[in-house]
Amino acid sequence: MNPSDAKRGLAVPRGRVSRLWHLGRAAGGILAGAVGEGAEAWVRGRRPPLSELVLTPANAERLAKRLAHLRGAALKLGQMLSLDGQDLLTPEFSRVLGRLRNQARTMPLSQLAAVLESELGRDWNQSFSRFAFTPIAAASIGQVHAATLKDGRRVAVKVQYPGIREGIDSDVDNLTRLVRLAGLIPPGMDIKPLVEEARLQLHREADYRLEAESLVAYRTGLEGACEAADPALWVPDLVSGLCTQRVLTLEFADGLPVEELAEGPRPQALRDRVAAALSGLVLRELFELRLMQTDPNFANYLYDAGRDRLVLLDFGAVRPIAPALAAAYREMALAAIAGDGPRVRLSALDLGYLEGGTDPALAQALVDLILVVAEPLRAPGLYDFSATDLFERVRALGEDLVLRGGYVVRPPPETLFLHRKIVGMFLLCRRLGARIHMPTLLAGLDCPSASPLTIPATSEA
Repeated sequence: MNPSDAKRGLAVPRGRVSRLWHLGRAAGGILAGAVGEGAEAWVRGRRPPLSELVLTPANAERLAKRLAHLRGAALKLGQMLSLDGQDLLTPEFSRVLGRLRNQARTMPLSQLAAVLESELGRDWNQSFSRFAFTPIAAASIGQVHAATLKDGRRVAVKVQYPGIREGIDSDVDNLTRLVRLAGLIPPGMDIKPLVEEARLQLHREADYRLEAESLVAYRTGLEGACEAADPALWVPDLVSGLCTQRVLTLEFADGLPVEELAEGPRPQALRDRVAAALSGLVLRELFELRLMQTDPNFANYLYDAGRDRLVLLDFGAVRPIAPALAAAYREMALAAIAGDGPRVRLSALDLGYLEGGTDPALAQALVDLILVVAEPLRAPGLYDFSATDLFERVRALGEDLVLRGGYVVRPPPETLFLHRKIVGMFLLCRRLGARIHMPTLLAGLDCPSASPLTIPATSEA
């Protein structure tokens, strides 16, 4: 192994003060950018609103670069904002922040070696015949290295950035203040439930031992169904003895990121099969396994053309689905498929989307929104994700409901990550330009499993 092969990385800022300073620089840059934009507009005789001055591509670049440097909870929340921000931010700002879904700076060799030594021991390199110091992937919590074990097996070694777990709470608090001060969240919108759910989830994701247990539970649940899927689904196995709280070692997975299937002359039939398999997996997670991988990042899926299989990655965000929640969603889905408004309203009450005293007009507006969301489920033939403007229509209706209609009911926090996964899968299907016969996927909706899987409880941070 030759350390000189490693590309020069950027050290992960450690400590509450250091990380706060970096976010402070981001806030200062955004403010300076807004002042500059405002002065230029004033000279031209315009008086743009503050939100227009803040939500600029230049400010998005400043924030994205700073979050990519920080990594950890700060970057993770930025990635969440980049997916869900379509409802809150300008299209330009959302597009720039969208780069965060596949962007993070790598750590330098000195930090990498320190983590490996602290987790696997001073002779950690004796476990490998080869270890590539240049990472093959870098995300918000850690980076991944290709390696070969002494017995010849190819593996992927995920190494967590130093100080990430200890900085979660301060990162979440500081970034929440930043987005509020910068006006990135509409006035009156309560993001506290999402923030608190994100905080808990980040503590889970920063403990690779929990991810290992979740992976085993998920892999076990899919046994038998994996090969039956079209294409087959595959979850890499763990490598015992090389997994700790901050290091996770798995079988190496070959494959092409699924979103790249949308590029070049890829057969429509292949894109349709991949999108249908992943969409069906979401339904199975919710209604049968009751165990969902809730991170909608497209990079979590690879297509292995040689074996015609989909590789499922990253199980840090696996969450159990309570039986009552699964049953309530099943009832809402069946009601929406039937176009039964009154039944949809009852299921919305059951899920906590409505309260008993909700204004009837507002309640009907929510029911109408749910029926629109369910459009793909009601399609009798192939639903063409490349030709639909459903996302834009739902966004417009949601804005009307919240910003102009006064909808203030907060759904249960546990539904927030589930929503992100469903939205993420819709966007992936649209990215692939897929055409899916949804009734085929929904054939088993009336028969959810009576034996849901379980995953370990969150450990103390």
